[in-house]
Amino acid sequence: MAEYTPPKVWTWDTESGGKFASINRPISGATKDVTLNEGKHPFQLYSLATPNGVKVTLLFEELLELGIDEAEYDAWLINIGDGDQFGSGFVDINPNSKIPALLDKSGDKPLRVFESGSILIHLAEKFGHFLPAGGPERTEVMNWLMWQMGSAPFLGGGFGHFYAYAPEKYEYPINRYAMEVKRQLHVLETTLADRAYIAGDEYTIADMAIWPWYGALVLGKLYEAAEFLSVQDYPNVIAWAEKIAARPATKRGIRVNKAWGDEATQMLERHSRSDFED
Repeated sequence: MAEYTPPKVWTWDTESGGKFASINRPISGATKDVTLNEGKHPFQLYSLATPNGVKVTLLFEELLELGIDEAEYDAWLINIGDGDQFGSGFVDINPNSKIPALLDKSGDKPLRVFESGSILIHLAEKFGHFLPAGGPERTEVMNWLMWQMGSAPFLGGGFGHFYAYAPEKYEYPINRYAMEVKRQLHVLETTLADRAYIAGDEYTIADMAIWPWYGALVLGKLYEAAEFLSVQDYPNVIAWAEKIAARPATKRGIRVNKAWGDEATQMLERHSRSDFED
């Protein structure tokens, strides 16, 4: 690998960013005027079924599985490959131009909620499920939610980028991030040795945040890297991932705003539970 000497002043090269070069840029803000669609439900979700997007649809579908009709939502596709996240309407809800973004119209005034962890906390607190109200149990859930927020960029932007998306494959970054991802999987493996779910005996938003990344990874559904990372070394993580994958709400949630793969598994928009009926 040729050694790279950083220039004195960095400049933006749109041709060198790999798969997502056309949408990655060093500035923020809207690039086009786009009015977002709105449906009839109190919650309007603008998203894509990436791991970060799936976190929120898992929670919505779990709340509906409990019979909480007030959690009904409309989910609109934001195709990040087409730059939908830079439309003015989306930027108004999330100035960071990342999915998912939520418009909560259930109160006196519409409330924007962005960043997946913030959305999970907002909905869990609003409906009183999947996040303990207080005490050490709540702290443990928050510990693991924050762990996910800090750890997953090493899996996605680090390992995933250099292993799957970078324009060239280089040994050093792939090895560096593979080592870190395996360390993270070992953290989860040892944690799940004596508990049913990430934060204890109950399924919580911590699991919903971690599963779309690390659960998908060990189940062979992320970056096609299961063999490369020897995921069989983490049987507790695999058992946990399979248990969550079998939940009816999970089966629905992973389909919402999915725009690739088998057409039978796709659901570009979601407006009612009846959308899942064949």
